[in-house]
Amino acid sequence: MKKTLLVLIFAIFLVSFVFPFKVTMVTDVGGLGDKSFNDGTWQGVLRAKDELGVEIDVIQSREQTDYLPNLSNAAKNSNVVIAVGFMMTDVLFNVAPQFPDVYFVGIDIEPSPGQIVPPNVISYVFKEHESSFPAGYLAAMMTKTGKVGFIGGVAVPAVTKYEAGYRAGVKVYNVLHNTNVEVISGYANTFNDPALGKSMTLTQMERGADIVFHAAGPTGNGVISAAQERGASLYNLPINAPLKDVIDKYYELERGHFAIGVDVDQDYMAPGYVLTSAMKRVDTAAFEGIQNAMSVRTFNSGVYSLGLKEGGVSISPMKYTRSMVPTRFFVEIEYLTKLIKEGKLVIPTDPSKIGSFEVPEIVFPY
Repeated sequence: MKKTLLVLIFAIFLVSFVFPFKVTMVTDVGGLGDKSFNDGTWQGVLRAKDELGVEIDVIQSREQTDYLPNLSNAAKNSNVVIAVGFMMTDVLFNVAPQFPDVYFVGIDIEPSPGQIVPPNVISYVFKEHESSFPAGYLAAMMTKTGKVGFIGGVAVPAVTKYEAGYRAGVKVYNVLHNTNVEVISGYANTFNDPALGKSMTLTQMERGADIVFHAAGPTGNGVISAAQERGASLYNLPINAPLKDVIDKYYELERGHFAIGVDVDQDYMAPGYVLTSAMKRVDTAAFEGIQNAMSVRTFNSGVYSLGLKEGGVSISPMKYTRSMVPTRFFVEIEYLTKLIKEGKLVIPTDPSKIGSFEVPEIVFPY
């Protein structure tokens, strides 16, 4: 009996060694290097390589028509396929049943009404509105002009929820502090045009917005570039001036221009000019999806929604700008975050509902 058991263990080890567990990620059209959604997901895959010992690969999609062949080809040579982005929804749910022995992990993919999640698919979506709410509240706190901006890529739910949360954060600040901060909003209708994102940001800044939040993928890289350019010009500093000089000038002039990043921590892209980033932990979702697939007993197909309570969204640690923000601002945001986790402050998911959104009575405990 012992001999048989040892042979079985050796056989499993040999199979694992000869046929490694392979994970292939299929990007959306933004591709690796987008400094956003795809890069964030890839970090989770890299973590799985380091911690779980899986073999990894990536297939980059250049056009939406690439999604079908890319997912199919990935499935032919992988144990797990990660599909990145809502635009792959229909393709994923069509391809997955054709490969019942392959596990699929959807990032930001949610079935349409009537669609059934195949038993070999696990998908993660995020409560973007709970991530952008504190970003909007902080923007309203920090604006010196009384106007802040929002630039979206394409008006799909993952983006409009960001706008809703951002607007809700501004509204709650206005109600609690008796102010009237205005939100200027616009959509680029593309995720892949940084030049357009920059142009739209400069236009919003000409209209008075001194802080602009983007939920626009690579288009939003232009938003960050515009904030850095306008900020450096205001401070009369070189674009890549040391962070200390940027902070000193902010305090000297008591104003500045900021972008707010999205999906991942984008603060590093323009230190001192990205106020914060509204993050969703796509890296954690990718890692957990892979980990679940490696143990069949823990793989439960379906759609999982991650928000503040689940640790799936947050704002960035603000490594470069934290010293610019009064401590009491963080205290207020932390308390409001607590109320959201407890279900006492429910953030709208649709920008059209902001007008009817009633701010509950909130008293800060200090």
